[in-house]
Amino acid sequence: MYNSFDELERDCKACKKCELCKTRQNVVFGVGNKKAEVLFIGEGPGENEDIKGEPFVGRGGQLLDKMINAVELDRNTNIYIANIVKCRPPQNRDPLPEEQEACMDWLRNQIALIKPKIIVCLGRISAMKLIKPDIKITKEHGIFFEKNNFIIMATLHPAALLRNPANKPAAFEDFLKLREKINEVCEHTY
Repeated sequence: MYNSFDELERDCKACKKCELCKTRQNVVFGVGNKKAEVLFIGEGPGENEDIKGEPFVGRGGQLLDKMINAVELDRNTNIYIANIVKCRPPQNRDPLPEEQEACMDWLRNQIALIKPKIIVCLGRISAMKLIKPDIKITKEHGIFFEKNNFIIMATLHPAALLRNPANKPAAFEDFLKLREKINEVCEHTY
């Protein structure tokens, strides 16, 4: 267990636990407020994220920013954004189970240091890993689960919304539910 976010980030950026280290440009550790009450967790970095070293900076990230900003959240002030895996899987494929397992300690330590009240899983992979392996993201998004003393909700991945824009209203409803839950359980209302 780490006591310092800086130590955790330093060690994570030197990680060679799986094959993804051989093809990455950057480890994408995370971004945001290290004491945020709301933690967003995606599946893994894409090409733009690998280049910049920051999660959700491509087209999907722009959409995510619009949705979080619409409910008075901001990646630089009151939330933290991380991923299950910290290195880009080749051709943006889903991270393999062994890659996810190799990275889970990094994420567990991030969660332990941040101590969020609410975790939002961005997409199927994150929801399967953190909520339940058989989650049906298209049916169970926007539902709050309690697990390991955290309130956890899954929503549709921003990249999936770009592929299927008809799902944007349903995903936005998830963000409205999130804002209500934040106002209900968090010390800081937004």
